[in-house]
Amino acid sequence: MRIFTIFLLLAAQFLAVSPARGEEVDVSGSIELQVRAFWNDPAWIGQDDQALQGTLVSTTEFRWRSEEGNQRASLIPYLRWDATDSDRSLVDLHEAYWAYEGRDYEILVGSNTVFWGVTESVHLVDIINQTDFAGDIDGEDKLGQPMVSLALQRDWGEISAFVMPYFSERTFAGVDGRFRPQLPIDTDRAQYESSSRESHVDFALRYSHYFGDVDIGLYAFSGTSREPRFVAADDGQSLLPVYDLIDQVGLDLQYTSEAWLWKLEAIARDGYVSTFAAAVGGFEYTFYQVSESSADIGLLLEYQYDGRNELEPITIADNDVFLGTRFALNDVQDTAVLAGVSYDVRTGETFVNIEAERRFGEDWFVELRVRAFSGAEQGDATYWLQQDDYAQLSIARFF
Repeated sequence: MRIFTIFLLLAAQFLAVSPARGEEVDVSGSIELQVRAFWNDPAWIGQDDQALQGTLVSTTEFRWRSEEGNQRASLIPYLRWDATDSDRSLVDLHEAYWAYEGRDYEILVGSNTVFWGVTESVHLVDIINQTDFAGDIDGEDKLGQPMVSLALQRDWGEISAFVMPYFSERTFAGVDGRFRPQLPIDTDRAQYESSSRESHVDFALRYSHYFGDVDIGLYAFSGTSREPRFVAADDGQSLLPVYDLIDQVGLDLQYTSEAWLWKLEAIARDGYVSTFAAAVGGFEYTFYQVSESSADIGLLLEYQYDGRNELEPITIADNDVFLGTRFALNDVQDTAVLAGVSYDVRTGETFVNIEAERRFGEDWFVELRVRAFSGAEQGDATYWLQQDDYAQLSIARFF
């Protein structure tokens, strides 16, 4: 909360400053209505049984650049209000930073969102920002991460260093919400391996470059794991998240050859009780301008492996095959569809995901998501989600 208050003060200063001549300030944002429709009754006691559940989301972006072009600032507050589950409501600063750009380096101070990864089905190497799991179960939504970062650009590649003085806990659904296990997760009683708790200072160092048609990224991370374990509370009525200290190295690799994209992400982690490795790899092949139209169709195939044991944080991507397709009309409305299915080779668990989106006019954006789970038995990684099949319609107005 102390860090958040500091960022609010910085935000107030940012908004109070009138741009000098030649300086640029851009303001944009969106208001979004999300409606989720569940067609199964909830599995656990306490979950709200409404078939339709609504959420309002507001995002505003303030971006400034100096007249010389070597300084910039960004402020992106994110607000979410959920009508069913108060634990899903959220106030976060996705970005609130100042950055200085030199000839071959950049210094950034504040809260930022950093993405690493190349694969489609799971992003193993993406470790800087915390996952907003209450926002979406696919792991794509992230919380802002306070940091000081330095990037050095050289002919032989880019080196980026990150110092992260504050840790954000993962968000989870509350007692009323869907997408929770049988025992609700009590985020108010989170436990840490570090005595400094959320004030433990984390570090990361990354190298990235390209060699011809190959893009490569290598990194090392040391700090608080973004993935919690869970232990039962003393009263047996809830689960407590536990955040361990880890050391992790990662690799992301992409090779482009005409219509082929070959992708790989791999990590090795010194975790709670053991050291394990995980990887996801595969390809995407695109058919361009199908039937002499402007539409493209991509075919995706990836395999997910994870060698962690049952004492480490739970993963559902441990021995799975992902098969998907990407359809893009390449029209002025940016119409696109992504559909895929993940199948666990060992247990037979299946996760189906469909995402379709289209812009209407200049300012309106509509997205449809459908997600369904099947095949899990008690004790399997997705068993607690088997009743949470849903369709979500999102309507956003941009300004």
